Amino acid sequence: MITRFAPSPTGPLHLGHAYSALVAHDMAMAVGGTFVLRIEDIDQSRVRPAWEAQIYDDLRWLGLTWPAPVMRQSDRLPAYAKALDILWSRGLLYPCTCTRKDVLTAANAPQEGAPIGPDGVIYPRTCRSRPLGGPLPAQDTIRIDLERVADLNLDLSYPETGHRPGVHHTTVAQMQTDVGDFVISRKGMFTSYHLSVVIDDAAQHITHVVRGADIQDATQVHVLLQKLLGLPTPTYHHHRLIRDDHGKRLAKRDDARAIATYRAEGATPNDIRRLVGLPVP
Repeated sequence: MITRFAPSPTGPLHLGHAYSALVAHDMAMAVGGTFVLRIEDIDQSRVRPAWEAQIYDDLRWLGLTWPAPVMRQSDRLPAYAKALDILWSRGLLYPCTCTRKDVLTAANAPQEGAPIGPDGVIYPRTCRSRPLGGPLPAQDTIRIDLERVADLNLDLSYPETGHRPGVHHTTVAQMQTDVGDFVISRKGMFTSYHLSVVIDDAAQHITHVVRGADIQDATQVHVLLQKLLGLPTPTYHHHRLIRDDHGKRLAKRDDARAIATYRAEGATPNDIRRLVGLPVP
């Protein structure tokens, strides 16, 4: 078993991060497996070196260990570009110049709210009519063409051992309704979360992806990309979320729940385990 924790250095780790990292670490250690750390820093406009240093410090304080060197997505752009070129050459992608406002305006019918998918408002394929051909326009946002992908008759099943255990199934036709033509490369970023996470999980030989239940709806996107790129589909383990006193999911702005805050107040790693409902070794 190989599990991973893949935080973004855009703010302090909080109790929700601690829970996810500890669950992934404990699962691997229980069977003599490996836990790896990956830094998801593709959004260079938001990442900060100080936050990355704090991630290492907090995780070591929690008692987690991982092999070196740590994979950083900012070093992986050539691998993402290669995958994009493969999908572009197969005619499965198209460029998009729509802004968020454009998408919302085009998708929002007068009598109904705009349909929502894992990435927000489902894209109404406004730019699909643009002529294709030539090299990949790297400076544009790039979307996947689910209408073209549907012709491939892919098996989009994956195993889940988390809060909804079993083998899950979907179809590209269903994704056209529930997800839409999702972004595979963001303008100026040359990749997206969906593309980079799939390629990096395969590169690190991840067998079990451990993450929060709020990401489960995006798993169908990741399985689709794995099938298109000939990559293995790991087992997914989506766990419960750690929430505040009002039932709201924790975010990085919740400094009161930051691991560093608890440390400064004298908490121990075992205190953190108790706070998130994990057994103390």
